[in-house]
Amino acid sequence: MMAPYIHIVDTTLRDGTQSPLIMFSDKEKIAVAKMLDEKGVYQIEAGIPAIGKSEQEIIKKIKQVCHNARIAVWNRLNADDINTSLACNADIIHISIPVSYRQIHEKLKKDETWLLQEIDKVVYPATGNKAEVTVGMEDASRAQMDFMLAVVRKVKQFGVGRVRFADTVGIMTPLAVHEQISRLIQETSIDIEFHAHNDLGMAVANSIAAVQSGAFFIDTTVNGIGERCGNCDMDKFIFAASSIFNSDKNERVNGEENG
Repeated sequence: MMAPYIHIVDTTLRDGTQSPLIMFSDKEKIAVAKMLDEKGVYQIEAGIPAIGKSEQEIIKKIKQVCHNARIAVWNRLNADDINTSLACNADIIHISIPVSYRQIHEKLKKDETWLLQEIDKVVYPATGNKAEVTVGMEDASRAQMDFMLAVVRKVKQFGVGRVRFADTVGIMTPLAVHEQISRLIQETSIDIEFHAHNDLGMAVANSIAAVQSGAFFIDTTVNGIGERCGNCDMDKFIFAASSIFNSDKNERVNGEENG
């Protein structure tokens, strides 16, 4: 089975830092970023600028030392977050948007109408800058498909070309991944990035299923570190993808230079 190029989006320095008992020093963050850049990953999610000045400075340094990977920063659906991120000169501004009923109604105490209005207020202005904008659908695995389709269609109107499908609580199986990713692509023609958590031990399997469904941007971390039980392990995913898709990892599971 042959597959188009799979772009690795590494989130070791963002989601990986939420792993229990793991805390990177500034020196270690730079070293990890340089290693990922030399390894040939397509994109490095370098951090969250809204955390504060120290985080912003490290992101700027990562941008300076990485010559191949695209540098992304993570943001809430918040205009102040976006403005702070733009000052970091990142290549990609990633905006995370809660899409499940629980996240919208119970966590934010808002509703779907409010969320769509906020997308107009925050996402549209962000796309007017030189950085690429990607949108993350937070808690997508527990969201209603019709609402996710509405979100994707709205952000596409603003020129967003890629959305992240996040299995935030790690509850998906490969069959569920295949069904949902396939439908999103078929009905919207959007590029899909898949973000797996490993609570059920299926992060690699679910990421492979996402590729088989047409998602060619896959989120990983070094050694699978991450919140709770971790994320998709980069090396395990590359090994599995290279074997399953009968491709050399240096040619097909790689960054933009070979894509």
